[in-house]
Amino acid sequence: MARIAGIDLPKNKRGEIGLTYIFGVGRSTAQQILTVSGIDLSKKVQEWNDDELTKIRTYINDNIKVEGGLRSEVQLNIKRLMDIGCYRGVRHRVDYLFAVNVQRITAVPEKVNVKQLPTKRK
Repeated sequence: MARIAGIDLPKNKRGEIGLTYIFGVGRSTAQQILTVSGIDLSKKVQEWNDDELTKIRTYINDNIKVEGGLRSEVQLNIKRLMDIGCYRGVRHRVDYLFAVNVQRITAVPEKVNVKQLPTKRK
């Protein structure tokens, strides 16, 4: 099983899809990694040899921010937004979704008090 950036890649998937299991690598980045490394996109992960794995590892380590480094950068960006007090930072501080259409949340119809019809007594 191929292990890149601390993640075990699924061996039965194509390389293009298998690389997307790494946080920070999407389809287009996976295609870029494989083309620069000279590996066929449709080749499965289990068919990669050690030379191809080392090419992929070195390219990812040198050129792409993934996993822990990327997560910490995202958290620092959110903290920076909260510190400067911008709209997005305030929304993060209150644990709201920060970019949601407000009308969609607040447009809930109010309950109307309906007078009940008098019941007949026997």
